[in-house]
Amino acid sequence: MNLDDEDLFRDAMGDVTPLKNCANTQWLRAPSPKAPRIEQESEEQENFLTRGYLDIIPLNTPLEYKVEGIQQGVLDKLRHGKYPLDASLNLLRQPVETCRQSLFSFMLQARKQGLRNLLIIHGKGRDDESHANIVRSYVARWLKEFDDVQTYCSAQPQHGGAGALYVGLRKTDKARLDNRERHAKRSR
Repeated sequence: MNLDDEDLFRDAMGDVTPLKNCANTQWLRAPSPKAPRIEQESEEQENFLTRGYLDIIPLNTPLEYKVEGIQQGVLDKLRHGKYPLDASLNLLRQPVETCRQSLFSFMLQARKQGLRNLLIIHGKGRDDESHANIVRSYVARWLKEFDDVQTYCSAQPQHGGAGALYVGLRKTDKARLDNRERHAKRSR
């Protein structure tokens, strides 16, 4: 680059600020260019995830959850990694409060984008009192507090095994309507 190019570059990039905490989130699917732009909410939603006392889940207890009404086949398919992953969040070696904030914003962003299948990497310690197991226990508790979470279970070894969770989210109303319209066209 010559001197003029450097000056142009500095002028163009002068007011740019780095992204915060972007190393912890990996988005696997780009948003559709046809999707309408959603205006930023002027007021951010308050983080409702609980803090405080925690019953630590023993390491030998696999994490698994499904809401009432979800078929066992859906959980089995999720457990075997049959659903394509839309996004992942890495919580390794982070303080619990940072994990709480990251998970909350990640789940809100996933909901806004209409994502269905997530991977949350929480880590797995060597004993029940390890930091990774405390984060693991909190993540299991926090995921149950989201209305959109239908199911979660431990991941396959290639995605982190017992140190990660597959999370299945509820379809958005728009996705449900699109699905209904697509299948209605076929039945005619």
